[in-house]
Amino acid sequence: MKDSYKTISEKSESEFKDRGSKFFAYAFPVYSEADWHSALDTIKSLHPKARHFCYAYRLGTSGNQFRANDDGEPSGTAGKPILGQIDSFGLTNVFVVVVRYFGGTLLGTSGLINAYRTSTAEAFKQADIIEKIVVDIYELIFEYSIMSEVMNGVKKLKLEIVLQDFGNIGKLQIALRQSEVEEKLIALKAQILKKSINEAQHIEEIENLQIRFSHTK
Repeated sequence: MKDSYKTISEKSESEFKDRGSKFFAYAFPVYSEADWHSALDTIKSLHPKARHFCYAYRLGTSGNQFRANDDGEPSGTAGKPILGQIDSFGLTNVFVVVVRYFGGTLLGTSGLINAYRTSTAEAFKQADIIEKIVVDIYELIFEYSIMSEVMNGVKKLKLEIVLQDFGNIGKLQIALRQSEVEEKLIALKAQILKKSINEAQHIEEIENLQIRFSHTK
């Protein structure tokens, strides 16, 4: 199972000029529809007089969450070249918007494709490209009667705690590398119940404890 991907660590940008037209490319790490909408609104507020805000994004690790928008440019000359560079660099969870100021001279189809492709590539060359691990977040909801067993099990397995809430009932969120989920959950059950891995493999439920999937990050 592939459970890692490449993205950028923070916003990067570049500028490209061709026959008077200016292209400002901004690349953002994003993880949801709301993220890229917010990034687009931010750039629009920075460039209130610009003619075009062409963009593309790819989200997730499945490869099927993407969009390319030409925003008034001839079809296929802006959004598609931007998306092409996202894919050329092997990135996901990335949003790129390229702002164009028209310089008075028509660039033609090839000129536009080159401008949007080049400005996006330059933004990525300025970026800090990183590899991230895909993790599944699981919730542990437990009665306090087994709190010590749960906490000791999490500690011994060195599982990452991303959230904890000790109210009327104990709640933890733990992050598990996606390719190791089944192995780690069996090991956790074994630790909590003080049983062997082989015995824990056949245990579906533990009294006073719920283990449930929350989300992928």
